Order: sequence, then C-alpha cells, then structure tokens
Amino acid sequence: MLESPQAPKYAAMDLDALNRLSAAEFTRTLAGIYEHSPWIAANAHAQAPFADVDALLGALRSAVAGAPHARQLDLLRAHPELAGKEAASGTLTAHSSEEQKGAGLINLSEAEKAELTELNLRYRDKFGFPFIIAVRHHTKSGILAELRRRAGGDDVAREFAVCLEQVHEIARLRLAHLLSP
Repeated sequence: MLESPQAPKYAAMDLDALNRLSAAEFTRTLAGIYEHSPWIAANAHAQAPFADVDALLGALRSAVAGAPHARQLDLLRAHPELAGKEAASGTLTAHSSEEQKGAGLINLSEAEKAELTELNLRYRDKFGFPFIIAVRHHTKSGILAELRRRAGGDDVAREFAVCLEQVHEIARLRLAHLLSP
C-alpha cells in the first residue's frame, strides 16, 4: 500500500473562513493549489461565496477552462518535471516536493533516474509541456509505467486534455488538505 505523503505545513481552514477572505487573501491562500498560477484562484474568487467544496472546485476549473489556450499551456509548463532539475536543486514548491517524496521519486535507483530523465525529455520534446500526473495516486513504478505509455502517444490535443485533468486532480487533492479538519 502506498503511504500518503504529509501535506505541506500551512494552517488548515474551513470553507466558511475561506469564503470570508478578501480577494487578495483568498488568492494568497489558494495560490499553491495550482502550481505557480495564482491567477486561477484570483479568477475563481469572483464566484464566492461557495456553497460547498464542489462549487469552489467548479469555479477553479471554470477559471482554467475560460483561459486562452496559451494561458492553459503556461499552466502546464509551470509544473516541474518529475524528479527533474527542480527536485535536484531543491527548488520545488512545498506541495510538489512532498508529493514527489511521497511517491518515492526521491529514492530512485540510477537506472530509474536515467529512464525518467530520458522519458521526461522525450515527452516534453514531443508535446511541448512536461508530463503531469497526480503522483499521490501512484507508486514510482506506476508513474514510470504511465510515463512510458503516454510518451509513446502522438495525439497532442488528447495529451493536453489529460494533463489539464491531472492538474485539476492535483489541485483537488491539495485543496482537500487545506480544508481538512
């Protein structure tokens, strides 16, 4: 069984408290939900107050869906490569660091590192953005298998859509940690 990674350290809150935040505080609080993309939280705030977490998630998804393709591409490109240069240099966000650590991506053998590096490069060269997967749902062997499979594809539009769905799942998991009791 895959052990769940620890969430990054921040003050948990409930939805009522989140609904009472100003636009700036709301954006600052949810800035890390979508990797390096606080504009999503800023846009979603316009729909506050939220009746429930699903309404909040819907507003966040709508902010992404309503963005131009170029901005969506920037969102994908804001994600780090798995066990890539950001991980090696220690510059991952707290969320990404904990997620990759929890999936075992900091404990790779030399062969696994080499394969992951090669697959990441092949994937990025083919699609123009990094491979994105909600690592909390996978083991490192499962992540490698999925990267092998998806790197072998050739439908850029489909892969773009898959990555956006993975970004939304990552955001959902991060939000669940923020709003946990």
